[in-house]
Amino acid sequence: MSEVKTQSGLSDDALLQVRDLVVEFPTRHALLRAIDGVSFDVRRGEVLGLVGESGAGKSITGAAIIGLLEPPGRIAGGTVTLDGQRIDGLPLEEMRKIRGKKIAMIFQDPLTSLNPLYSIGRQLTETILTHMDMTDAQARERAVSLLEDVGIPAASERLDAFPHEFPGGMRQRVVIALALAAEPELIIADEPTTALDVSVQAQVIALLKRLCAERGTAVILVTHDMGVIAETANRVAVMYSGRIAEIGPVEDVVHNPHHPYTVGLMGAIPDLDTEGDRLAQIEGSMPRLDRLPEGCAFNPRCPRCFEPCTTNRPDLMPVDQSFAACFLHDPAYAHLIQEAAE
Repeated sequence: MSEVKTQSGLSDDALLQVRDLVVEFPTRHALLRAIDGVSFDVRRGEVLGLVGESGAGKSITGAAIIGLLEPPGRIAGGTVTLDGQRIDGLPLEEMRKIRGKKIAMIFQDPLTSLNPLYSIGRQLTETILTHMDMTDAQARERAVSLLEDVGIPAASERLDAFPHEFPGGMRQRVVIALALAAEPELIIADEPTTALDVSVQAQVIALLKRLCAERGTAVILVTHDMGVIAETANRVAVMYSGRIAEIGPVEDVVHNPHHPYTVGLMGAIPDLDTEGDRLAQIEGSMPRLDRLPEGCAFNPRCPRCFEPCTTNRPDLMPVDQSFAACFLHDPAYAHLIQEAAE
């Protein structure tokens, strides 16, 4: 077994394999590394949550996978493999054939995904005809079926409506239908519930879970909302400053976090069973990409920082059912941890 597998719990049979992904943004003054050596897998029918503060690298990771990085951003290292095919660095035309057919994306704001000048039906049928061998009539029939699947009432009557004629929650459902149009194997959902009210959020979450269960679709769910992650994901990767701080089964990470940053995130979630207690707060803020500290990027904010944290950068290491990039779980430093506890 390779070192990467041992440290990160990776496998060779996953639908998506991301290995040592590096994303850089050249600027006039410096080369900014937004993603630094990220590795994870997504299996068929699984929801993997990517969570962390704004600027942690969640959305950039999703954009890099699907080939939608904004210039001058670029993949500077690592590999992205989908169903056995390496897709990072593919020519634009080749990537366009894969995007929509094998991998699709749901954006935070539906209006960025929908053309306001075209009807919902036209946008759905064009996507279907581009990737599937169907007649116009068959494509229209499938478009109606997709809208029904995502819970749009009177789908056949609303097929010729325009995006502005749908409320926000319904527009997000249309975007999900659009993502499903060519039956992709993987969907990247970037903050799909952020702009929705709580009741519609619950409906969208239930829809994503049903898609995974019934169709075997894999989902990468990008969000800052740990409540959504706890409700939806099978596994969760916690990101900080372009790296994975912790990754593991959602139950383990939420209820038994192993990285001090994850502990802080969990402490900031309100507990309805506890009245009057103040929410925990992570002091400070995430460092800028051009001012990352030496060692662990979280060390200036970490309440448990000790000797190696300010000079060395920890790799992911196994802890219970999860993996955490923290020297607190490195046997080589057990004596220092014990001394600090005493």
